[in-house]
Amino acid sequence: MAYQSDESGRFEVYVQPFPGPGRKFQVSTDGGERPKWSPQGGELFYRSPDNKLMVVDATTSPAFSAGRPRVLFEGLERFSVECCEVAPDGQRFLAIQPVEPPQSPTQIHVVLNWFEELKRLVPVP
Repeated sequence: MAYQSDESGRFEVYVQPFPGPGRKFQVSTDGGERPKWSPQGGELFYRSPDNKLMVVDATTSPAFSAGRPRVLFEGLERFSVECCEVAPDGQRFLAIQPVEPPQSPTQIHVVLNWFEELKRLVPVP
């Protein structure tokens, strides 16, 4: 299990077996938050305090080991705090970029019978 904790005085990323027993390992080296595992495993992503997306190579079997964190890309200050979701292939990320300045919606679209509408728009052969 990967998680963030501020027990050291700033947020860092840790990994520990779940359910236990087992010791925890600090993965981040200069602060970190919002860890996410790659869908295939083997990589752990997290956001650094200076708005970089970091990646750490990690193995969990037979015992946990992690490489050194490295920058995957910079410039996350443009994106929401939630930042990124990892695509199922582990090669792409979904990020939410807020509208500047924040705007209130002027209209809302409600779709009734959503599955029927989906079947109409994307027919299955």
